[in-house]
Amino acid sequence: MKNSRDGRSYSTNLAFTPPEYLRTGRITAESVVYSFGTLLLDLLSGKHIPPSHALDLIQGKNFLLLMDSCLEGHFSNDDGTELVRLASRCLQYEPRERPNVKSLVTALTPLQKETSVPSNVLMGIPDRSLSSKETVSLTPFGDACSRRDLTAIHEILENVGYKDDEGVANELSFQMWTNQIQETLNSKKLGDSAFHARDFSTAIDCYTQFIDGGTMVSPTVYARRCLCYLMNDMAQEALGDAMQAQSISPTWPTAYYLQAAALFSLGMDNDAQESLKDGTTLETRKYRN
Repeated sequence: MKNSRDGRSYSTNLAFTPPEYLRTGRITAESVVYSFGTLLLDLLSGKHIPPSHALDLIQGKNFLLLMDSCLEGHFSNDDGTELVRLASRCLQYEPRERPNVKSLVTALTPLQKETSVPSNVLMGIPDRSLSSKETVSLTPFGDACSRRDLTAIHEILENVGYKDDEGVANELSFQMWTNQIQETLNSKKLGDSAFHARDFSTAIDCYTQFIDGGTMVSPTVYARRCLCYLMNDMAQEALGDAMQAQSISPTWPTAYYLQAAALFSLGMDNDAQESLKDGTTLETRKYRN
């Protein structure tokens, strides 16, 4: 990321990027507030929820569904409501509608009860080293992502095709016959051909043209470009695409598995294990239904 005020570049986790960064590639003080809101929401919920989905729950007065059950009894409903309200203000789409850092500190200070609490005490876990590699029954795709077997991931994505896009990507308007739509579809077709031929650099370019076209939304395209980035040793970009796929389709296990593959590549093994668990949970729920 590049700061719009001093021109310096900073490393960051794309899971916390504000919407304006996707448009401009730059960050401001308001962008940092958005990232803080995303982090606060993660802490409250115990998992990563796409901000737009979280705001829908909050606006629908369903914010208690966001709360991690492990936090029950550790603060009052009023304090919990205030924290959720602060997170929602930080996650406003327009930067000018977010609070500044000073007002955030002022609002959070009265809510602080203890300066530090060990996480194992907070969660009621015995004080011992927990294995980050708990036994998880993985599907073939989850297993391939856990091993970072990019060849196997490629083969599975090829075989699955676009069937997981049903109900998501087919949002064509009356412009279906226009040149813009045709160019967008051609970009995807060329990307698919390059993906099949394992020409991953070309596939990245073609899928990027499809995404930038903005006329169709496809989580599978993000998943495929994610793998292409991994093939080109661009793990941070791959993580960003996996997060985008999750944002479009929050209950799609593939998005979580690919996040795990990217996180393993970034050396973030504990986070990767959590993503594997989330993917497995969603996949189990999917087949039960």
